[in-house]
This record gives sequence, C-alpha cells and structure tokens, in this order.
Amino acid sequence: MPFLLDARLDDLLRPRTDAGRVLVTGWFSFLDGEVTAGDALAQRAVSASLDRLGIAHDTAWSPAFAPGGPSLEDAPPPRYEQLVFVCGPVHGRQVAALHQRYASCRRVAVGVSVVDPDSPAVRGFDRVLARDGPDDATLPDLAADAPVSQPVPVVGVALTHGQGEYGDRRAHDRVSEVLLPWLAGQECARIDADTRLARDDWRHCRTPEQYLSLAGRLDLMVTDRLHGLVLALRAGVPALAVDPVLGGAKVTAQSRVLRWPALVAGEKLTTGLLDHWWDWCLSPAGRAAARRRSGRLLSGTPVRPAAAGRSAGLARGDGGTRPMPRVGSVRPPERPAPRPAPPLEET
Repeated sequence: MPFLLDARLDDLLRPRTDAGRVLVTGWFSFLDGEVTAGDALAQRAVSASLDRLGIAHDTAWSPAFAPGGPSLEDAPPPRYEQLVFVCGPVHGRQVAALHQRYASCRRVAVGVSVVDPDSPAVRGFDRVLARDGPDDATLPDLAADAPVSQPVPVVGVALTHGQGEYGDRRAHDRVSEVLLPWLAGQECARIDADTRLARDDWRHCRTPEQYLSLAGRLDLMVTDRLHGLVLALRAGVPALAVDPVLGGAKVTAQSRVLRWPALVAGEKLTTGLLDHWWDWCLSPAGRAAARRRSGRLLSGTPVRPAAAGRSAGLARGDGGTRPMPRVGSVRPPERPAPRPAPPLEET
C-alpha cells in the first residue's frame, strides 16, 4: 500500500510548485481534539509518503499532546502552499475553523470519513480522498500499514493506594509521586493489572484464572502489591516490586520468601533504582529468573528464604541468596575492587 498511497497523494496534491511546503493536520492538531493510535499512524503514513515524493512538509500537533510543538499556532498560513487533513471525520467546528485560518492554502483531505458531503467542513476542501462515506471507499485506512518501530514491552501495573492499616508507616503517596511519572515516560505498553476481581465491571477480571491469563501475557509487572508480585512470578513474568510501607511489610517479606531481587524499599525509591531493575527484569537473566520461580512454585519445590536484613541479591544459576564464605574456607584470589554497582542481582 505505501506505493499506492504515494500515487494517490501525488495526484491529490497537484497542481503544486517545486518549492511549495505542505502542512499535515488532523484531529491530532486540535487543542480540544484527541490523538488516537490510528491518527498517529495515519500521520506517519502520510509523512513517510511525502518524504518519498520529496515534498517538504511539517506536522501540526496539539500542544496538549506534544508540548513544544510544532502546533497550529507555530504554523503561519503564508508558510504553506497546501494543507493535508489526515484521518478521522471531516465534520465540526474545528475543521471549519481550519478552513478559515488556512483559506490562502489549497486544502485536501485523505483517509477521512465523510458523514455529510454537503457540510461546510467537507466542502471547504479542494479535494477529498475518503476511506468511507456515501461513495464506495477506495482507500484502505492509512494506519493499516503505516511504518512502526520495534515492538515494545507490555507492562502490567498493579498498584494500591489504600492499606490504611499501616498508619504512619504508609509511604504510598511518595511512591506514587516517584513511580507514576517515571512509568509514564517508559517506552512500553502499559496495562492496568489491578488484582481486584469484579463480577459486574468489564475492566476487571472476574476469576483468578482470568487474572493469571492476563499476567502470563505480560513482559513485566510493576507493582507495590503482594499479589502483584506473587502472581506475576507464578506466571513466569518478572516483577519490579516496590514496598510502599516504611521499614518494609508484606511485599518485602514475600520477596525474601521467593528470593526475588527486584524489590525497592519505598523510602529508598529513586528513578535510578527503577531504571536499574527495569533493565534487569527485561533482560534474559531477569526473564529466566522469573521462569525458575514459576517452575518452583508450581512444582512445590521448597524455596529457602533469604535471611531477614540480607539483600535478596542472588547467586549464579538458581537465584539463591549469595553465599557468604564460611569461617576457615579458602578464599579465591584477590581481584581488583569493582566499581560501585546497583544492588546485587541474579546472573
């Protein structure tokens, strides 16, 4: 389809001059609009096609979605010869206002839905290449084969904001202040993996089996809940756990029982530690460690807990607590002192 789109756009944008610049717009450009995944992919498809055609262009984004622009306010009409409206319905006051602002430009629409062909929003375009409308559609939706980068991890998020039973030891608010903005900036697909079950709310699983099916399809669980940790490991999925209770409570206790290293105390939480354990959890070593925990839990193999007060950092192979040399044992030859490193981890 890319070459089909190239031919369609080449025709749609004629006549044009060699130096004419194009402004790419859509519902993703409006301050009070919205940006959907389909909109963003359609924009990519059109931008990539314009690049192949050698047509200089800019894209206007909503400042609510992409602060710093460029936005419509940063795109003065005299700079552009043509405007392309991409994806979504050509309908409403926002599209009508676009016609008014860019009245000096030739305006076309591509990959759009035409609800009322006689509306000012539609009639304001010089040409319209629709994906659907009163006439037969001749163009597949632009998002169908738009260019994308490599797939990103799918990350479940299971957090609690309650647990009033811990009183003054609660650090939940501080954990949220650090964790949530950091999580929003990670390159991943986030899924609400709340462990609560419900019979009348489609957003929640109804049975434990449903939840375990959800957990098993994740690449990583980020959680400050005991069962977020335990059920992720049962499913063989690495868990980046934060204990939101000062001094540690049930999340810390279970991480020791399961000898799972990717745990951060709420009072010590930093983005640096989160980055460290994020990388480890998504590494081959982290994934293998989670699979071993799952195998042991489901087979009933006993797990020797890490000693209280000792890091859940790990020995090679089986993920156990790193053994301390016994008195009188032969020490290995001295090696140069290593550089300071993050908490011990499984290898």
